[in-house]
Amino acid sequence: MALRSDQVVEVLRAAAEPTRLRILALLAREELAVLELCRILNQSQPRVSRHLKLLADAGLAERFRDGAWVFYRLAEPSPTRNLADQILALVTPGDVTLARDAERLDGVSAERAGQAAAYFAKNADRWDEIRSLYTAEAAVEAAILEAAGEGPFDRLVDLGTGAGRMLTLLGGRARAAVGLDLSRQMLNIARGAVAQAGLTNCELRHGDILGAGLAGGEADLVVVHQVLHYLGEPASAVAEAARLVAPGGRLLIVDFAPHDLEFLRAEHAHRRLGFFDLEMERWLAASGLGGVFVTTLPPAAEGGLTVKIWGADRAAAEGAGRIRRFA
Repeated sequence: MALRSDQVVEVLRAAAEPTRLRILALLAREELAVLELCRILNQSQPRVSRHLKLLADAGLAERFRDGAWVFYRLAEPSPTRNLADQILALVTPGDVTLARDAERLDGVSAERAGQAAAYFAKNADRWDEIRSLYTAEAAVEAAILEAAGEGPFDRLVDLGTGAGRMLTLLGGRARAAVGLDLSRQMLNIARGAVAQAGLTNCELRHGDILGAGLAGGEADLVVVHQVLHYLGEPASAVAEAARLVAPGGRLLIVDFAPHDLEFLRAEHAHRRLGFFDLEMERWLAASGLGGVFVTTLPPAAEGGLTVKIWGADRAAAEGAGRIRRFA
């Protein structure tokens, strides 16, 4: 579907302003909160918000609320998004202004990563306790086992393995398993858990979910368990996880439904307060996976967190594209 001439003019007019072009370049790298953009651009919130509204009205950016925070990201693939990509591609590589913004973004991301690393290091030995504070863990793990299937799996990959619980839960169904995590303290905990479970087929590696360093299409089960809400680039993490899925394989993502428990940002390093089905299903489809299904697990007590399991397969079965939901 092409754009009408007046739509093209509207998009070009929205992008044809220095600050708005800078914002587009930043959003091309990751989704960002309004206050983060203010910090990077060194401009006031009202001014940045006005620019963001114009970009959103033109269909170049998407606005979404996450608890008390407001985030923006580039629009999903569309003729308007294609035009934005072409505009950014015309900018001279190494442009001084955009390069300075990129450096500031790297600084914001590094600060965020440092805070998360300190949190994980501090809480590594009580990770299972923290993870189970808000929902019935036994019910979640039973649902994960059902969603994964009986196996056996030739190769299991657990991205952001943490204390290794997914490896000990699913490793017995796999001939070989790999767990990756950026926290060496977490990896040490996971090694102990795997050894105690008697799983000699599990390998623990220091690695990043955004660049796993593993060959694509070789894992018939990939798990991302309670990781995405810590990340600034959840869509990129989903794409990387999907890249690893072999034909006929499955990706499982376990995380929270949207909620408003703001203290989890300050006290537990959460960046996103849950995910909507629609955005997760869109990311999975964009990654080339089909047969999407969703399992919803309500909290064990009032005020707790609802856990979601999103699954998708590399080889779309007959009827793929229809969303199956389980309570």
